[in-house]
Amino acid sequence: MDRRIFLIVLDSFGIGAQPDAGDFGDAGCNTLKSITGSLKYNTPNMKKMGLFHIDGVDWMKRPYVPVGAFGRMKEQSRGKDTTIGHWEIAGVISPKPLPTYPQGFPDEVLDEFRRGTGRQILCNKPYSGTDVIRDYGEEHMKTGALIVYTSADSVFQIAAHEDVVSVEELYRYCEIARKILTGKHGVGRVIARPFTGKSPDFVRTSRRHDFSLTPPRDTMLDALLNAGYDTYGIGKISDIFAGKGIAHSTRITDNVDGMEKTLAMQEKDFCGLCFVNLVDFDMVYGHRNDIDGYAHAATVFDRQLGAFLERMKPQDILMITADHGCDPGYPGTDHTREYTPLLVFGKDIRPGVNLGTRDSFADIGATVLELMGVENMTDGSSFASLIEIREG
Repeated sequence: MDRRIFLIVLDSFGIGAQPDAGDFGDAGCNTLKSITGSLKYNTPNMKKMGLFHIDGVDWMKRPYVPVGAFGRMKEQSRGKDTTIGHWEIAGVISPKPLPTYPQGFPDEVLDEFRRGTGRQILCNKPYSGTDVIRDYGEEHMKTGALIVYTSADSVFQIAAHEDVVSVEELYRYCEIARKILTGKHGVGRVIARPFTGKSPDFVRTSRRHDFSLTPPRDTMLDALLNAGYDTYGIGKISDIFAGKGIAHSTRITDNVDGMEKTLAMQEKDFCGLCFVNLVDFDMVYGHRNDIDGYAHAATVFDRQLGAFLERMKPQDILMITADHGCDPGYPGTDHTREYTPLLVFGKDIRPGVNLGTRDSFADIGATVLELMGVENMTDGSSFASLIEIREG
């Protein structure tokens, strides 16, 4: 089938607490509500696509019929992190949460990591990524010990100054950790966090790299590849899926660069899926409780979205969604258990279709496959028949 699907994940762009949010300590969270209260927020293109018509988004005005289909997605996986959120979008529900370490990593993990790297360890507790280099960066530079920390997510993060540990060496240390962190300690991601500068003004660089678990089974990406379609990952998509099912990968420096590279893909002749992650919403603003910054980032994305919509070809389909929430107005700095938006637009998509609340993020993966004429092998149910304009 001669079709291109662009699937853009606005990392952490939640739209309200799921019924089970209380189980995760997130009752009452709502990322979208927090940022729409900011004077920095203005997203006319997402509004036109139906963002404010989605069930539950009842505090915003709904002035006209949306140009596309819209709905909200419910996560079935027992977690609220990037890895299993994306896996579910791609069709794989995770019934068990990935392990987290609120008290730090056990000696059995760290002792093996020390032996493998030949370096000592600092911190070993949940920490903000900017705070941890402020508090441990100077000691790291004096001793060469690696800063190892985690968060509320299933992550093992290693921070090192580029003048002390080269980025290539830091990546090698992450690969050592990834081999250790399997089985019961199989965290979703091992993350390299290089930084530069002088104390107390250390700065994280854009050369972060994620080393993810391989998905437990094939996703929609594998199904598309096996059917002969192109699969492109922009941003950290390839990292999230450990490269599995991704034929082509493009790194980005920030949201704006990510959308510029996505706009460039519109000029490329391909048939298949372009899967995009824009992480700044989460990493730069959500985790730092920066409501105005998050709102401004949404506004900037929406401007670039306007350019994308104007340049879409007749056979193109655009889907916009998220992988979890990270309400910048909610107490704490962790991800939040929220519904996520779904906006779908294209010449072949029925305008004004309300998809209601879908039972799983995996419905997106199932729908992508049906729209491309590939047999569904995901945990989701396709809604293609509800939104696609079909001849005859």
